[in-house]
Amino acid sequence: MFLGFAVVYGLRVNLSVAMVAMTNNTDPDPATNITNSSKHVCPLPGNNPNDTGFTQPDWVPVYPWDSEIQGWLLGAFFFGYIITQIPGGYLAGHYGGTKFLGFGVLGTAALTMLTPLAAQWGPRWLFALRALEGFGEGVTFPAMMAIWARWAPPLERSRLMTFSGSGANFGAFLALPLTGLICETLGWPAVFYLCGGGGCLWAVLWFAFVSDDPRTHKRISEEEREYIINSIGPQGTGHGWKVPVLSMLTSVPLWAIIVTQMCSNWSYYTLMTSLPTYMDKILHFDLQSNGFLSALPYLGGWLLSVLAGVVADRLLERRVFSITVTRKLFTAAGLVLPSVFLVCVCYVGCSHVWTVLFLTLSTTTGGISAAGVYMNQIDIAPRYAGFLLGITNTFGTIPGVVAPIVTGFFTEDHSLDGWRRVFWLAGGIQLGGAIFYTIFGSGKLQKWAMTDEDIAEAERKRARSICT
Repeated sequence: MFLGFAVVYGLRVNLSVAMVAMTNNTDPDPATNITNSSKHVCPLPGNNPNDTGFTQPDWVPVYPWDSEIQGWLLGAFFFGYIITQIPGGYLAGHYGGTKFLGFGVLGTAALTMLTPLAAQWGPRWLFALRALEGFGEGVTFPAMMAIWARWAPPLERSRLMTFSGSGANFGAFLALPLTGLICETLGWPAVFYLCGGGGCLWAVLWFAFVSDDPRTHKRISEEEREYIINSIGPQGTGHGWKVPVLSMLTSVPLWAIIVTQMCSNWSYYTLMTSLPTYMDKILHFDLQSNGFLSALPYLGGWLLSVLAGVVADRLLERRVFSITVTRKLFTAAGLVLPSVFLVCVCYVGCSHVWTVLFLTLSTTTGGISAAGVYMNQIDIAPRYAGFLLGITNTFGTIPGVVAPIVTGFFTEDHSLDGWRRVFWLAGGIQLGGAIFYTIFGSGKLQKWAMTDEDIAEAERKRARSICT
């Protein structure tokens, strides 16, 4: 699962760096803005306005797409991604998530290999292709949650889910510098052929080794199977065709997750889709440096999210904090600290070192929230975790659609003032999410998610408590 999410995020972010190569020679030279005192842009390296530090094979096509078109293309993926979240989560919760995760990655990878052809036909075709890729990939995260609902014992959820989900940050970390390297050596079309091929290879291994349920897995011991089944209990089964939709819609803890994920994702998707453009248009890094420096934040986010999962489980095992307090602590730290560092970027001007440092710290500290709000669905309703993730991720995808377009609008003139507005907006939204979750979040199993066995056990515990 870790490698699968590394693949899907590589497929998702490769266009962010490749876009620099696809449009490199067509955007207005940012150096022309330097003389405009109201739009201070960092000077090119060596004060040579003709030295962009970028080369790629002569045969590679370059397209005349302005920043607005690029913003729409970078956000196109999420137009499709938002559609299949809820149905994917519902079906994965009923049938099991293995097939949905496997075919989601396989379909996205196969479509990715058509990117050069779509770009040649025009931006509308590329927009449609990216939206279709998002449509196929939309089932992957709900399927992951449905799988872990059947596989992850309660006291191991944090580390199992943060490690597997951290494949997303690891994939972005690998894809961003490799995309820059491939663009300069083989040309940007090779990026999509290689990444797509890697996803198809992963799918073969996934279907060969993974099972929906520990009861049907052929390569685990009987001892491990019994431990998992007994630890999870009746919540480790499918939810059937009926789900308590009305109770979900009126659940305050669920809305706390929805609002908080939307706020957190605004910042995450802003950086994921637009950071390579910032590195190119404002700081003027060459493409290989651009890819490497754009990847640094994801390396930090990957490492810290894994560490956060381990620490969260230890706190729960030792009963230092309740599930609710643990989730709120990790969520608050994972949203407040990134927003502070993101705002700091606004005040370091053209300093390459400080800009890279604060952007890296912002995404790195954001990894802390992986042990907070991002796994809260499985706390409040394990049986419906895949379906709930489909709901929360649907709302959480809205920033992926809107943020690149807003960024393109604010930064149309490639000015530092425009990018400051982008970072201030992202930081403020993220801070608002932390406050909302601290007030309304919960880690308790919700009454509408309980099985008959859960209700009977709760009654027995209450009776024992009264007797005591």
